[in-house]
Amino acid sequence: MSASTSDNIPEPGDSGAAKDRTANGGHRKGATKGALALGAIGVVFGDIGTSPLYAFRETFSAQRDYSIPVDALHIYGVVSLIFWSMLLVVAIQYVTILMRADNNGQGGSLALVALLSRRMKGGRWAWLVVLLGVFATSLFYGDSMITPAISVLSAVEGLTVVNESLDPLVIPIALFLLVFLFLLQKRGTATVGKLFAPVMVVYFCVIATLGTIQIVGHPEILAALNPYYAIQFFITDRFVAFLALGAVVLAVTGSEALYSDMGHFGRGPMRLSWFGFVMPCLLLNYFGQAAMIASLPLAEAQEAVRNPFFLMAPEQLRLPLVILATMATFIASQAVISGAFSITHQAMQLGFIPRMSIRHTSETEAGQIYIPVVNWALMVAVILLVLTFQDSSNLASAYGIAVTGAVTIDTLLMAVLLVGVWKWKWWYAAPVVLLFLVVDGAYFAANLTKIPDGGWFPLVVGGVVFTMLTTWARGRKLMRARMAESGLPLEVFAKSARSSAKRVPGTAIFMASASKGVPSALLHNIKHNKVLHERVVVLTVQVEDVPVVDPADRCEMIDLGDGFYRLVLHYGFVEETDLPKALTAQDLCGGPFDLMKTSFFLSRQTLLASDNPGMALWREKLFAWMLRNAATPMDFFRLPTNRVVELGSQLKI
Repeated sequence: MSASTSDNIPEPGDSGAAKDRTANGGHRKGATKGALALGAIGVVFGDIGTSPLYAFRETFSAQRDYSIPVDALHIYGVVSLIFWSMLLVVAIQYVTILMRADNNGQGGSLALVALLSRRMKGGRWAWLVVLLGVFATSLFYGDSMITPAISVLSAVEGLTVVNESLDPLVIPIALFLLVFLFLLQKRGTATVGKLFAPVMVVYFCVIATLGTIQIVGHPEILAALNPYYAIQFFITDRFVAFLALGAVVLAVTGSEALYSDMGHFGRGPMRLSWFGFVMPCLLLNYFGQAAMIASLPLAEAQEAVRNPFFLMAPEQLRLPLVILATMATFIASQAVISGAFSITHQAMQLGFIPRMSIRHTSETEAGQIYIPVVNWALMVAVILLVLTFQDSSNLASAYGIAVTGAVTIDTLLMAVLLVGVWKWKWWYAAPVVLLFLVVDGAYFAANLTKIPDGGWFPLVVGGVVFTMLTTWARGRKLMRARMAESGLPLEVFAKSARSSAKRVPGTAIFMASASKGVPSALLHNIKHNKVLHERVVVLTVQVEDVPVVDPADRCEMIDLGDGFYRLVLHYGFVEETDLPKALTAQDLCGGPFDLMKTSFFLSRQTLLASDNPGMALWREKLFAWMLRNAATPMDFFRLPTNRVVELGSQLKI
């Protein structure tokens, strides 16, 4: 089995000097803290903001293997658990601690892994840190499939509260909205994004108002702020209370996304949004739902707990609330899909995913991208989820395990951060890490019990993605090693080639994956054509383990004499590799580049799977398949297609 690829894939940076090339990047410059905080409400908090639609009700769901009575003890216990979960996991672990761990303004599992790897400098446990980060990223893809399905379904199901006869329309309407959402992606989110913040502000204000009305009528529910009620829940029900954690955790879904989206708005504005607006609104709604249910007679409470979010509104306002909630879930789903695009781009730049076609949907915002393969794969998965699980309660069984898995991994990475980067003494770090491991581990363990009911889905998705990501990274490493075995120093080649080949006018740029040796395209060109251009540039694209590289430090050049140059272009892992733009902006290699007189030579190897040691044969075949389906270098590097020449050879791995 064989596959073809070029050897000019950009390399992740591995030097400590990378930190000196970073630009202050991430959130938009010049914007006020208040404006950024408002923008964060519209983009970042949609996922966790729509959790009140289903989190409280799912804890009492009668469809599960356990039953929680709808009485004061359990209502107070559940809402107390929600409050303390939100405080510990979201407010303290993510917003207060992990948001301090930014990689030059960027957050998320991959950014944290890049930060830790740079500080550990290939230490003994660096490989384990990378694997943990890659698996957390893999679980994110499962989350990004389930979030649109459960969010939109739970909102549209509000129609049954307005009129039970509308139940047959729930799935068709949800599917229509979801398909429309994915079709919208190729047009970009700039226009729709202008509506995000106002809609989400209205949504949060409405749910806070509904909750406040119920709390004012039944203020005794505020006693549940005391952790005594959560503890009493566990003392009374024990294993049932443990199982209930699998539903309670739905209230904090989206916490990992807060960390991942930090680079868009900055730590300060996001903290302002969370503590000053979003968290109070969410808590008012949760306590309002609990107050309403606790105030009803048992029979009515058992009926109302099936959908307390919409029942808080007066009957004449329930349809407008359904419409508003649907708009909010639409926005939440949009944010998750955009996050999948961003994570894919980062993983691509860091060398874990093959090249994919990326379209930029905005001329001013580099972060607004569209990846067709990811978009259509997510759309198919979401449609299948809706048709398979049928309602949001069934989907809730599959939802929590991806989130809790990622959160638990982030806790382990946080342990490395506290000791290895921030240099905390172990007796300070151990209690902090142990606390969050107990909390996050309990949530994860509770969700493991839901594997037969749907929790298998995100684990399967995570396992498949993890296998593909690690196979690609390992395969690239083996490919580079095989190519290096027959490598020839460029300095030696340049001296011998000066007198052995005829020089022709123009510039030839030979793409090379490594910053050492001669690319195979250059060797084949002189072997078969026996000519060299007046100016020969061996160009390597190196992706650093930092988000953004300062434009002043973009280029490194070595003049080898007689028209030979080695050029290295440095990029951050959130930047696009636009080579024509970078080349025309500098004249280090003997003068400016005229793209109409420049030819780009790409090396393309046909990889043959073999029984050589290094990787199992089935993984070699998977690697070969991924290579065949990777985007062309012309798209990835944005090269002018009429100026590209490809020269190939065969290589065994």
